[in-house]
Amino acid sequence: MYKIGEQFEIDYTLSKVNPKCIMVGQKYRISVITERLVRLEYSENGIFEDRPTQFAWHRDLGVVDFKVKQDAKYLEITTKYFCLTYLKDKPFPATKINPTANLKVELLGSDRIWYYGHPEVRNYGSPGLELYEKKGKKHRAKYKKGLYSIDGFVSIDDSKSLIIEETGSVIERNNDKNDIDIYLFMYYKNFQGCLDDYYRLTGYPALIPRYALGNWWSRNISYTDDSLGELVSNFENKNIPLSVIVLNNEWHLNKYDEVSNIETGFTFNNTLIKNPKEIIAYLHSKGIRLGLNIDPSSGIYPYEVYYNKICEYLQVTPGTIIPFNVLDPKFLDVYLKLLIHPLDNLDVDFFWLDYNNPKKNDDLWILNHYHFYDMMRNYKRRPMLLTTNSLIAPHRYPVLYSGKSTVSWATLKLIPIHNASAANNGVSWWSHDIGGFYKGIEDDELYTRYVQLGTFSPILKFGSEKGKYYRREPWKWGYKTYNIVKDYLKLRHRLIPYLYTEAYKYHKHGVPVIQPIYYKNPEMYDDPIYRNEYYLGSELFICPIINKKESVMQRVIHKFYMPEGIWYDFVTGKKFPGGKNYVSFFKDDDYPVFAKAGSIIALGDNENMNDTTPPKNMEIQIFPGRSNKYELYEDDGVSDLYKTGYYLKSSIEYNYLPNNYTVIIRALEGKSGIVPEKRNYKVRFRNTKEANDVIIYFNNEPVQYKSYIEDNDFVVEINEIPTIGQLTLNCKGKNIEIDTVRLINEEIQSILYDLQIETEMKETIDQIIFSELPLKKKRIALRKLKKVGLERKFIRLFLKLLEYISEV
Repeated sequence: MYKIGEQFEIDYTLSKVNPKCIMVGQKYRISVITERLVRLEYSENGIFEDRPTQFAWHRDLGVVDFKVKQDAKYLEITTKYFCLTYLKDKPFPATKINPTANLKVELLGSDRIWYYGHPEVRNYGSPGLELYEKKGKKHRAKYKKGLYSIDGFVSIDDSKSLIIEETGSVIERNNDKNDIDIYLFMYYKNFQGCLDDYYRLTGYPALIPRYALGNWWSRNISYTDDSLGELVSNFENKNIPLSVIVLNNEWHLNKYDEVSNIETGFTFNNTLIKNPKEIIAYLHSKGIRLGLNIDPSSGIYPYEVYYNKICEYLQVTPGTIIPFNVLDPKFLDVYLKLLIHPLDNLDVDFFWLDYNNPKKNDDLWILNHYHFYDMMRNYKRRPMLLTTNSLIAPHRYPVLYSGKSTVSWATLKLIPIHNASAANNGVSWWSHDIGGFYKGIEDDELYTRYVQLGTFSPILKFGSEKGKYYRREPWKWGYKTYNIVKDYLKLRHRLIPYLYTEAYKYHKHGVPVIQPIYYKNPEMYDDPIYRNEYYLGSELFICPIINKKESVMQRVIHKFYMPEGIWYDFVTGKKFPGGKNYVSFFKDDDYPVFAKAGSIIALGDNENMNDTTPPKNMEIQIFPGRSNKYELYEDDGVSDLYKTGYYLKSSIEYNYLPNNYTVIIRALEGKSGIVPEKRNYKVRFRNTKEANDVIIYFNNEPVQYKSYIEDNDFVVEINEIPTIGQLTLNCKGKNIEIDTVRLINEEIQSILYDLQIETEMKETIDQIIFSELPLKKKRIALRKLKKVGLERKFIRLFLKLLEYISEV
């Protein structure tokens, strides 16, 4: 048995189901893994699998409370949630006329019944290999089966997946082609409960490096030392943060001879980048991490530096192309040690596995698995990939890339539901090319909406094909677009403390960073307008803009639904009572992001704008109306030392009363030295009047502070506060919250202000729209304005606005 490294070894003691939870016969084995999860195996030869597979690693989830009734012929298994009946040793498939004759599972408390071969057509679905499949000129999202269904159950077939040996080698399953190995999840609407057990079975999501939450850059062009330096300088001079650069497939030697043009390679092309070690060190000094595009599927070519050694180890004749064989552990060992590790020694941070062959998805899975776990040999570098979805437990190998997409509004419309639906398969980390990768028409409004969506998405990655007319650099657009995009890219980096905490919760507790609205409002699943909305972490709610603006008023007419509760516009602070539909009008620089009453959002401001480490300067935004507690998580963001206790959890507690509110910030657990020894805090109380009395203590000692009003916020600044200890702020005042309920009348007036219409005509229109006249008479009055010179396009606009006002 070939051993390729300790980092690949897997714990076999966890792969077997607790014997007390197994019912077995000559041809069947049924394992009750939880009260809602059962494993169903059938083998004519009576051979069952206990080793870890690509999908299932930890099958022993404890002893389950269930009841068994059986005789020589029948078996019945019952938990609180399901009742399974089986005709012993009969094949699971029965007949089309009576499909439940041999095996039937009933969901208790409902009329739902599962049987082998059930079509399961009402599955919510989860993203497949790419954002969409290309069929002619049409692009259609194609989803795979997810963990959730309107039926209340989902089966996952593990019959054909590969086996992982104790040494970590992956081998093919040596079983009969008709053997059955199925996991049946029966969680109905308990989405988080299903995810919890799914992660316990398959492994919890990886914690991505902190830098991955910043702004990424990738262009399919031949970068040189000079052009990389120029790119970094441009971002720096424009004061736009950047945390990751990914070099596409032109960084390496890729020509075998004058004719061949093989897009594979592992050796830097020194005609482009003369000193890789030096340029990587330069990027790191600027706070920027480097990823490299690789695709080993074409094999290993003679131009590689260690080609002769590889031939020697693999005992192949030099001068030939060494074929790609991921099922050969010796090939993988040599591939990693002689092609990948030399790049690691140059301090390359991660790799983009640009392998996409739907017919060989197992090869992709093996590549993802070995690359990811190979990075674990060095605790100083936390594993991460950029890769295609391998479909089997892809949450273990972040980040997923959705493929080369067309520049279009149609593409943008697919992204929000794609990101949200990824939670249906336990995945949070998807990346898309901001602005689209190729083709289409470059458009400033589309580009802006891409960036805004990316700011509030799991990963923000620019990417495009080569060509000087693909404009991904913000400074290549007009002044207005440039400034809007710049502000959102800066906001993205400020959000990293919040996003990283949510990433930790996803890793530790299995709570997806993004959750679709239909988890809490299932009726929204089929609604084409509202199903795109999603929660970003525990504190924010996003209603993405995916349509063009109305040309006359230069605003997007946006319909959205606010969930139950009180919500505030994250930028303006406007209040939106929840549980109802809204229509609003958004300018180019506006985006519908909302924080719930009591939300606590930690923002960072590092002196080096590219720096994604825990910040010295932290702004904590707190929205009024409800007491809340938020646990901020921090570690070094790049290593695996957090697994040995090198992290810090801090509690931010907000106790709210209309006339008296307190904030307590204190370290809960972890070790010092992970974050700055002292911090400068700016606590921003959103929509809050100036307090009459402010008292601040650190560990019961009074602390000096500065307070002031900024816009509609009350701000308190406290500097040089130790991060280990307790900081207490108490503020008192009468009716502290500023009433900023969003009024559609104000939005209509804002539209009137901006329209190129004579001022006296605006007054007339205002008097009509906001009068007490019935809706019908308002329409008549507006139409009559044509006789006094109001253009038809404006009349159509105001008639449309009347409809929206009437809906409120």
